[in-house]
Amino acid sequence: MSAWKDKENDPRLEGIASAIRVVPNFPKPGIMFKDITTLLLDPIAFKNTIDLFVERYSGKGIDAVAGVEARGFIFGPPIALAIGAKFIPLRKPRKLPGEVISEKYILEYGSDCLEMHIGAVQPGEHALVVDDLVATGGTLCAAINLLERAGAQVVECACVIELPELKSD
Repeated sequence: MSAWKDKENDPRLEGIASAIRVVPNFPKPGIMFKDITTLLLDPIAFKNTIDLFVERYSGKGIDAVAGVEARGFIFGPPIALAIGAKFIPLRKPRKLPGEVISEKYILEYGSDCLEMHIGAVQPGEHALVVDDLVATGGTLCAAINLLERAGAQVVECACVIELPELKSD
């Protein structure tokens, strides 16, 4: 479920949506790429994006915000700081030093893997997963599985962009 459903009529959403550039045929023909870098160039739209998430998750007892590499690293830390939670980076393989646990997942075009430091989350902690975009949900499912294997309870996934035309039932 989109974090924006309860804010559908919020005037900030229009400014956020208009700040996201659509790049046709990137990274390959037929793809309409949603580029959040233009959102980051607009301080008002970027702040409104963070504020909407903070409003949604403040006071919800979230202990950890887990950001999916790489764009989850942009949105996750300011949300974590504002709600008083720790930030956990979920990284691609061999990017984290020390002991990690891994979760492999299938994509439309192959497979990938996310890793997290052992001990980053404690059993029973409430976690929020943050990324820039949800398409089919494969990466988010891997993030949820990784956190739950470590004993966390995933409260929700927060994404700036949802591509409903790609959702699987």
